[in-house]
Amino acid sequence: MVRQGDRVTDDVRSTSAGSAQKRRPRGSYAKSVDTQEAILDAALGVFAQNGFRSGSLREIAQRVGISEAGLLHHFESKARLLAAVLDRRDELARAIVPSTSEDGVKTLRGLIALARFNASEPAVVELFCTLSAEATSAAHPAHAYFIRRYETVRATVFAAFSDLEGRGLLRSGVTPDGASRATIAIMDGLQIQWLLDRGLMDMAEDLHTFLGTLTSADL
Repeated sequence: MVRQGDRVTDDVRSTSAGSAQKRRPRGSYAKSVDTQEAILDAALGVFAQNGFRSGSLREIAQRVGISEAGLLHHFESKARLLAAVLDRRDELARAIVPSTSEDGVKTLRGLIALARFNASEPAVVELFCTLSAEATSAAHPAHAYFIRRYETVRATVFAAFSDLEGRGLLRSGVTPDGASRATIAIMDGLQIQWLLDRGLMDMAEDLHTFLGTLTSADL
């Protein structure tokens, strides 16, 4: 059986690939874009494994096969590179869970699809868990980013449950505020447990089951 979330994830992959082919630049600019993408891929891996503070530009440059000076030609600082890595992650997430959707069912299906997509991209999950823990310090360059991110995610999920409440699809005793906070906490917790033992659970299935305790909607 193919669920809606599976179709969404597949659509994101095919759309991203198709768009990249159509917009692929040529010549020296194409080489520069390819190098930037390689740097972002390497940075994701290094920051995920070592965190921002311990992850070095030298190691990132070595993985790409360029000098540290060459890396800084594309991204002028380590903080700018981190911002670019996080922006790319968010672009993928927004393609799966649009923050502007007014359909609560569509949003929750998107969250399940996102959990399924994340399971296919372990480095992205590791990056998020590592950096979100580091960024609790106000001095961390991603501190403001994570504050904004959680504000945006809470607003999106709250709007979804508010829509379901208006349609009579929330279970007895469930409120949009409590449901949105619990859903985000469950998603973050599932990611940590999954990283510790990837054979322990199916994040998408467990999230689907949890959401079923909050709403009677067909997800």
